[in-house]
Amino acid sequence: MASEHDERFIETLMDGMAETDLPESGLAPSSLKSRIYSALLRRQAQSGPLESLTKSHGRGHELCVFEQLVRISPVGEAAKSLNICRVCHARVLAEYMDQPPIYWPGCPYVEFNKS
Repeated sequence: MASEHDERFIETLMDGMAETDLPESGLAPSSLKSRIYSALLRRQAQSGPLESLTKSHGRGHELCVFEQLVRISPVGEAAKSLNICRVCHARVLAEYMDQPPIYWPGCPYVEFNKS
C-alpha cells in the first residue's frame, strides 16, 4: 500500500504529464519517459546509496560508456554508487527532446527512444 508521501509524489508526476501532449498512438513520448525515469532515480537516491556500478555490472546489467568509465576508475564504491546519469548530457537531451541524438549501448535514455 502506498504511503501518503508516495501518493503526493505520484500526483506531482501526473501533474507534469498533464501538460505534455501525447501522440495519437497513446504511447508516451520518450522525453516524458526520461523525465519520469530521472525523477524515480532521484527519489531512490534520497533513501540511500544506489547499488554500485561494480555490483550492477557483476549481476549482468549493461552499463553505458560513462558508467563503465566510472566502474573501472580507481575510486571507492561510494563514488560508484552515485547516479552518474544525473550529470550526463544524454539525460538532459532525452528529457527535453523526443528522439534525441544519443546512440550508445547501455544508456536507459536511448532505450526510451525505441519504445
